[in-house]
Amino acid sequence: MGAKRTKARPGEGDRLRGEILSAADALLGEAGTDEALTLRAVARRTGVSTPSVYAHFPSRDALLEAVCLRVWDELAHRMREHAVEVADPMRALSRRARVYARFALDHPVQYRVLLMRPSGGSSPGAVACFRYLADATAACVRAGILHGEPEVLAMGLWSAMHGCVSLLIAQPGFDWAEEPEVLIDGVIRMAGLGTALACRVPRDAIPPSAVLAADLDGLAAGWAVATDRAG
Repeated sequence: MGAKRTKARPGEGDRLRGEILSAADALLGEAGTDEALTLRAVARRTGVSTPSVYAHFPSRDALLEAVCLRVWDELAHRMREHAVEVADPMRALSRRARVYARFALDHPVQYRVLLMRPSGGSSPGAVACFRYLADATAACVRAGILHGEPEVLAMGLWSAMHGCVSLLIAQPGFDWAEEPEVLIDGVIRMAGLGTALACRVPRDAIPPSAVLAADLDGLAAGWAVATDRAG
């Protein structure tokens, strides 16, 4: 049974709404799946009648999305907070990508609800996640690190990150060759550096493999020297 609560006075609907969201969030965390979330269970946990929950959320899906979006507001805060600490645009983009991936793995139920279920349109969660990465991508374009339309580039980067974390969430028992953090770091490096190179090369300008290998080896060697000098 839910704990007895003080009856909300007129005008205190926001307080009850917050308590309902907190109860739903607790149920999601305890069960590890959204299947455990019902309006009746949330009402019981909150200490109110089921119709009281319906007064704020007309359906289970509406409640589910609301509680997940509240968690993802924290992601927005973390992304902004970490990006401010980094002056270099490419490093700031990489930092946001890492925060995104780590947050998704820390909140797998919410991530599945917002970004891994079929949707008839663009969910607020998906739009928000994309926007945070797109803003950082635009900074890289302004700095000349990336070339092209920021939103198009960001969609490719986001697709890489989403694919990585979705696999880690959906296939936890798979025999991954590396720890999640190492895998995530590798995907971010491949997506970031690969995009920086690909956006400079015409789509049909693919050199023979031997030439490509030699050129990339030379590029990597030059970067290593530059990094040593900078350090």
